[in-house]
Amino acid sequence: MSLLGKKALVTGGSRGIGSAIAKRLAADGAAIAITYSGNKAAADATVAAIERAGGTAFAFQADASQPGSQRAGVEQAAAALGGIDILVHNAGVAEFSTVGDDTDESYDRQFGVNVKGLHVGTRAALPHLRDGGRIILIGSISGEMAFPATAIYSATKAAVAALARGWAKDLASRNILVNTVQPGPIDTDMNPAEGEFAKQMIGAIPLGRYGRVEEIAGAVSFLAGPDATYITGTTLNIDGGASA
Repeated sequence: MSLLGKKALVTGGSRGIGSAIAKRLAADGAAIAITYSGNKAAADATVAAIERAGGTAFAFQADASQPGSQRAGVEQAAAALGGIDILVHNAGVAEFSTVGDDTDESYDRQFGVNVKGLHVGTRAALPHLRDGGRIILIGSISGEMAFPATAIYSATKAAVAALARGWAKDLASRNILVNTVQPGPIDTDMNPAEGEFAKQMIGAIPLGRYGRVEEIAGAVSFLAGPDATYITGTTLNIDGGASA
């Protein structure tokens, strides 16, 4: 159990990739807190699964689009855990539109959650984050690849990677390592590996399939663990070769 005794906060941890990350870090020995925007039942299910496996977990409501709510969720999580060693920012939102058809509201929502919410949450966590800790941001290969109708979303994810690079330098004096994991298409209830769109995406992936949430969780586990002590300010693409 490579993370035994560590405390991890996973934002957007109620389902999909976030839930898989929370469960994997718990299996590695960490005590877990997750935040969720609105799906309390899914958050409770993630906590229950961790507890059934013998782990410790808490869930707190936090709307990443609202700075006050985001700060409160982080503060509650830090208090419950008794500090933070690992901060994983997974909360995010994607909306699809082409230039000319998009709206100011959609732009503000996506940047508000994916960039500002992440920044607010990190700033709130820093007083509780122990020296030698880890910050892992969940970005997307969309941040460095162009896909139709995703320009705004892609811009937010490019910003996520830029924040990680900057924070890696800002926090190096505390030996806090900051990295980005950039998933490609991952099979989730929100993005199933079936249907016409999925077929088109699979055709562009050298490995010929969608990724699994457990594969993203494994990458996060590595970056959070003892074998990643000289890795900071980088991005790790988990995409079946799509960005190669």
